[in-house]
Order: sequence, then C-alpha cells, then structure tokens
Amino acid sequence: MSSALNLEPYWMPFTSNRFFKANPLLMASAKGMYFTTTDGKKILDGIAGLWCCNAGHCHPKIVAAIQTQVATLDYATAFQLGHPGVFELADRLTQMAPGNLDHAFFVNSGSEAVDTALKIAIAYHRVRGEGQRIRLIGRERGYHGVGFGGISVGGMSPNRKMYGALLPGIDHLPHTHDLAHNAFSRGMPEWGAHLADELENIVALHDASTIAAVIVEPVAGSAGVLVPAPKYLQRLREICDRHGILLIFDEVITAFGRTGSRFGAETFGVQPDLIALAKGLTSGAIPMGAVLVDKDIYSAFMTGPEHSVEFFHGYTYSGHPAAVAAGLASLSVYEEEGLYQRASEMAPVLEDAVHSLKGAPHVIDIRNIGMMAAIELEPRPGEPTMRATEMFRRCFEAGLLIRTTGDVLALSPPLIIDADQIGQIVDTIGKALQSIK
Repeated sequence: MSSALNLEPYWMPFTSNRFFKANPLLMASAKGMYFTTTDGKKILDGIAGLWCCNAGHCHPKIVAAIQTQVATLDYATAFQLGHPGVFELADRLTQMAPGNLDHAFFVNSGSEAVDTALKIAIAYHRVRGEGQRIRLIGRERGYHGVGFGGISVGGMSPNRKMYGALLPGIDHLPHTHDLAHNAFSRGMPEWGAHLADELENIVALHDASTIAAVIVEPVAGSAGVLVPAPKYLQRLREICDRHGILLIFDEVITAFGRTGSRFGAETFGVQPDLIALAKGLTSGAIPMGAVLVDKDIYSAFMTGPEHSVEFFHGYTYSGHPAAVAAGLASLSVYEEEGLYQRASEMAPVLEDAVHSLKGAPHVIDIRNIGMMAAIELEPRPGEPTMRATEMFRRCFEAGLLIRTTGDVLALSPPLIIDADQIGQIVDTIGKALQSIK
C-alpha cells in the first residue's frame, strides 16, 4: 500500500471504518479464483466477491465484451430511446426464465431490483382497480437490499433500527430456521414447511384485499444461508394464489447457478410472479440488476393512449451499455462453460467438505444447498459477532476470503471452483477454528 494513500475520506459500507482504517486489507487485482492484495498476497475467494462473481474474476470474455462496448457506445439514455444490446439481453433472460416471466426491467443493483419489484406489485393492483392492495409482506431475517422498500420488507434488525418507522403497511412472516429442529441438515431440512401457513394468519389479520405481494428469498443468503423445508415455498405459492397476492422471489443471490440451477425457482419447483436479479447477472463485473415480470402483469399496464408512459419508474443507468455487454457475456460464459451443471456437480463436494467440520470447536450448526454453505458459531459470551469477526481475520491471514454475518461464516465460491480448492477452504477454516477462543 502506498504510504501516500489517504484512507480517511472514504466512508466504507457495512464496515467497521475505524478498525479497518487502522488495519486495512486492500486488494490490487484478481484472476479466476483468487484476489491479490496490494502487498502481493494471493487470497482464495470463498464468497465469489460478494455472492456475485460466479464465473470467477476477470474472465477474459467478459472483460473483452466490456472493453469493446465502452469503446463503441459508452452510454445511451433509457428514456424514449434504446440500444440493441439491452433488447437482446432482455430476450435472452426471458427465454431462460421459468414460466411466463417474459419481460425484463433493468436496474443497477439488487436493492433497486427489489424496490422496483415492490413498486410494480403495488402499481399492478392499482391499474386493475384494486388500489387498496398496498400492504407488503416480507420475512424475518430476510435481506432485500438497502432501499427504503427493501429494508422495510427485510427482517434484519441491524439494517432497520436506525431508520425509524420505514414504509407503512408492512408485515413479516417468521423465518424458517430453528437450531433445535434442523441443525446440521444437509440440503433442505425436514422441519419447517408449516411455517408458510403463518401467511394465512397475516391474511386473516389484515384481509387479503389489502395485500399486494409477498417477497422472500428462496434461500435467505445474507442472514446466513437459511434453507427452507420441502414444500414451504409451494405452500406460500398456494396461499398467494388463493388470495390474489403476488409472489416475488428475491433471487439477487440465488440466480445464475448458485443453487445448482439457473434460478432458485427451478431448484425448488415454484413459479413466482416476479423475480429480482442482480449479482451473478454480470458475474460482478459491472453493477446491474433486473426484474423479471410475468406477462399478465406487464399486459395489465399496457392500456390507455399508446403514446403515454405506462410505468413512471426507471434510472439514468437502466440498461447501461457496458452493463448489458457484461450481462450478455456472462450468460454466454455460464452456458458455454457449463457452469450451471458444474455447480450442481460440485454441490455434494462442498456439502461433504463443510459438514466435516461438525464437532470442530465453537460450531453449533452447518447448513448448505447448491454452492452455498454456512457454518454457525456459538457466540462468545458478552461479545456477539466477535468470534466470527476473528475468524474472518484469521482466514484472511491464511489466504482465504470468507463472509461473516452475525456469528455465521458464509461460503459462496465462484462456480469454477474445484475439489482441491474446496478442500483448502474447509481446511483453512478448520485450522482457524482450532486457533481461536
């Protein structure tokens, strides 16, 4: 690190700024499965950047596509104009999407995708003459980004507590994880499908005629890989159908191979009305998100004079040419290199490896699905989160990047990972567990 580099002006996100700036960890480059720090140390990436670099880092086809695009068309407004690439990307996404999700609305992040999906849901009911349907139902321990809509339907207390009452008309389902019933489950736990029936109680409380949508992650990622029981998501779908409520899947993390399929909706066999996407859409190379929308929802907006704007929403950088180029290249790489199939094939390897840590010091649960895994640690008495924070530092010192959330260690490696690298991840974690108190 250059001695002239001033760390102070940058207010870092989701970071203990004072500690970091006294003990900085700085990346200089990345390639494939590895980062390289500013002092030349290689770091095995156990979390795909931040659940996003599914094709690995600096994939040459993605890099080349971005470079060519920026040199050709750096920007094109998304309002009343377009460029060919954005229509191609929408077509490719909707062709691969499950069911009748045949329209794509482009945004710039997962947070924007969620807020857009929530706005579409509320507006959809309004254009159909049911404008009283404004209530949104999220889930405890859910993470839906950091917009006011996302933190309102989200259920992670630290993300909510600073910001007052948030949006009105929000309620929450209980989360799906209970250590007493499903600790150390491999894949989907047997217990918990009945928790979906709590939606009926919420409907009874507020009346279905006031509820616009339910939003859940197929797997709650940022809360620590909380995997639903079989039939849980199916029950949510059935209840939503019974009461005319839209079902939104937040697949910002789970899409593009993370669960072993192109979409979590495919893995779990449940068809949502909208899907929020980001992260793996561009393999992390350029910020981008999208909302996939059922054809009947889109069609409901296409009324009135042909020249009128049907949906007053969008962003300066919606469908940005460089992001589109990254998205098109990423989708091609996923298909050409068989990364969805590879994720499915490597999932049992990751499962066996992480579950080998059962019985290691401080470990109270291990859970996994697809190329996602979590190792939950017993909180240190009087110091919640500190044991996991220490593990993060110990692993980094040993050449491994992991993610911590509370006292959970989360893993979501690039889909290009091999068995030896999975072994290295688990071996490094195991040694670090032996070294901490």
